[in-house]
Amino acid sequence: MSNTAAINVSIVVPCYKTEDYLPRCLDSLINQTLSGIEIICVNDGSPDGCLGVMQRYQSAHPDLIRIVDKENGGLWNARWSGTDVARGEYVAFLDSDDYVAPTFAADLYHTALSEHADIVVCGFNRVSEEDGHVISTEMNEKKPTFLPSEQPGDLVGINSAAWNKLYRRSLLLRMHRLANPPSILEDVTLNQLAYLACTRAVAFTGTAPHNYMIREGSMINTVTLEQIESVKRAMLEVRRCFMEEQASEQMLASLDATTFLHLGISMSFRLSCTKGIDVASAIKDNTRYLDGNFPTWRRSPYISAAYARSHGSAYFKLFIAQIMFKLHLMKPFLAAYRFAIDTLGIDIKW
Repeated sequence: MSNTAAINVSIVVPCYKTEDYLPRCLDSLINQTLSGIEIICVNDGSPDGCLGVMQRYQSAHPDLIRIVDKENGGLWNARWSGTDVARGEYVAFLDSDDYVAPTFAADLYHTALSEHADIVVCGFNRVSEEDGHVISTEMNEKKPTFLPSEQPGDLVGINSAAWNKLYRRSLLLRMHRLANPPSILEDVTLNQLAYLACTRAVAFTGTAPHNYMIREGSMINTVTLEQIESVKRAMLEVRRCFMEEQASEQMLASLDATTFLHLGISMSFRLSCTKGIDVASAIKDNTRYLDGNFPTWRRSPYISAAYARSHGSAYFKLFIAQIMFKLHLMKPFLAAYRFAIDTLGIDIKW
């Protein structure tokens, strides 16, 4: 591909301490069936051999691979470092320890064109790093295209990751950038701000070309109170953006429901897996935070039995968790969830 050829999709690959996995990731990208792509590798100050791997691949594919070499600044900043130099009409993000099928870029890009979409979602396989078997396949249903402003409740059911989505680059460039990005859950904040700026459709490929790698023991991830506080600060900034943009009550309700999903459920679960944490106290703190800043989570139109019946199992799980929260039964509920994972090997994704 010459430097003057049109670039359809820029794929940004942030790298930090993934030297062992990066070759597999890059091999999957250089074999994409879609023409007109570029691969932007961002070395986020990685102390291992990531930069050397990038340079070897760039030498072999100089017209395909570009490198951004920067000081360590975290995932949020690494993604924007790649986005700012991207030349594609659309941008995709790929974690460097994952890999994709040859049709990954084509599935996303052709769906974007056919549906006139700002954002496209593809399905993904959760794959065991140990033996390669597929644990589950998710988001691969061909759902109807919709406008976030018209059906904001549908946003709650989309997985929070950035790595199984394609974004119109002009959308990314006009959306708000956090002054203080969180140290975890960067994807949640990025997607909420993207949905706020979205003026065209969100569409779905109905395929699962992405492979998300699950390492042994990674179904339970611990978290620190400091990381939780960074997420809380970032989500407050996100909500301020929604208010400044005069988002509708429905969009605010979607944001509040999503914040409950991640801070009320996912982060509470991860705190319950962390040694030395007073889980009951942490849940009370999270509840006060949600009530004070994301108040519609208790009466959300998108967290109800009726809405769950019409929108599927993901909303049922959210509804059940809300009941547990309201009844102050979240601590035993999380213990039962942890037992299902630890002892029974059942991973119920939220």
